[in-house]
Amino acid sequence: MSTPQPDRDHQISQRDLRNRSAEIMDGLERGESYAVTRNGHHIGDLVPIRRRRRAVSRAEFAAVSRGMPRLDDRKYREDADRHADDGLYDPYDRAYGRGEFAEDAVDDGEQG
Repeated sequence: MSTPQPDRDHQISQRDLRNRSAEIMDGLERGESYAVTRNGHHIGDLVPIRRRRRAVSRAEFAAVSRGMPRLDDRKYREDADRHADDGLYDPYDRAYGRGEFAEDAVDDGEQG
């Protein structure tokens, strides 16, 4: 998504930006954009940030969800089981393999 281009009506100099900063910030909050110039040359743009909404209404969620494909939970689980090896990710197996638990740790400490 592209940012809105400032129009020539909202062209401001570096001096204007410094002297009228509060007014310009109020304009940004209203959604206005500004082209900033220095010595008559365009050096940048001030554009309002896009605000993210924190919540989506139930109706909006339902409307968007209608276009989503249906998920077959049994097929999903079968696929996950076929491609994921849970044994590789068991933190206890890895820790026991390194000797970090119980008797291994005590024995190593007594011998040192």
